[in-house]
Amino acid sequence: MTYILSFIVAFGMAAILGQVLIPLLRRLKAGQSIREDGPTWHMSKQGTPTMGGLMFILAMGVAVLTAGWESIARGQYNHLVVYLFALVFGLIGFIDDFQKLRHHANEGLTAPQKFLLQLCASIVFTIILRRTGYLTPDLYIPFLGIEIVGIPWVVYMVFAAFVMVATVNAVNLTDGIDGLATGVTLPVALFYVAVSAWYERGDLTVAAAALAGGLAAFLIYNFHPAKVFMGDTGSLFLGGAVCGLAFALDIPLVIPIIGLVYVLEVLSDIIQVVYFKKTHGKRFFRMAPLHHHLELGGWSEVKLFCVFSGGTFILCALAFLGVMNRYPM
Repeated sequence: MTYILSFIVAFGMAAILGQVLIPLLRRLKAGQSIREDGPTWHMSKQGTPTMGGLMFILAMGVAVLTAGWESIARGQYNHLVVYLFALVFGLIGFIDDFQKLRHHANEGLTAPQKFLLQLCASIVFTIILRRTGYLTPDLYIPFLGIEIVGIPWVVYMVFAAFVMVATVNAVNLTDGIDGLATGVTLPVALFYVAVSAWYERGDLTVAAAALAGGLAAFLIYNFHPAKVFMGDTGSLFLGGAVCGLAFALDIPLVIPIIGLVYVLEVLSDIIQVVYFKKTHGKRFFRMAPLHHHLELGGWSEVKLFCVFSGGTFILCALAFLGVMNRYPM
């Protein structure tokens, strides 16, 4: 089966790249700058190589081209479109990481710059999916089996752009402790493997399996204590892949279910900022986002990884039941 080949190729490629890339990043002094306002014990991670997301980005690219060659020969290119969409976000993250390393700071691109670039990528991707006929102006509501039909394209594109940009930044925000974004996104990738196989969308199964294989190998190096961080290069790429696959499968409303951890991370950050401003300096959480709040409450990074990743796996299994009837078999 092509998706098994895709997983194996991506896993092997990422595992090998880790042996080469991590020493290279160390020699280039591509070390992570740790926020001074974060948990104090995180300062020990200062200088850990970043931009390690290149491992699963490159591995996924190789797997998509090799294992997905038959799909390309049949004129099916959506796995390439999804990969290129995620790659654009990865490039935005790479520029951001490069700026941080160049200035030896924790700030890279400005928020407006990142937003504009992400918005442009989202609009272009939506247009491409529409032109290829894989995206409809309809919204399927998981579990209820209800479909909102005939949404005006302008309205749908505004909705799509909002969801994509929000998802990408939510995944980015989740990448705050060792292995967390990797561990949470791995079951999401496996969910997409199951759904695309169920829908008989072989091209997208290849893409999802490649993502899962690359993340599984990256976790070898990213699990606590992390030998490398994915950086914005990796987290923005993952966000692009998560929402790209959802839209390519025409089930975007599944994102809040399989990505509940992403949603909670963003909400905790928003609540903290709003509450801080409204109360003139008081905090709702010990620290935002949510994983830092729990850390300060005594949760270890390993416990956070296990609970958040395990919870996401359960949510993905439930979500599959909610979307399995999206298309008649």
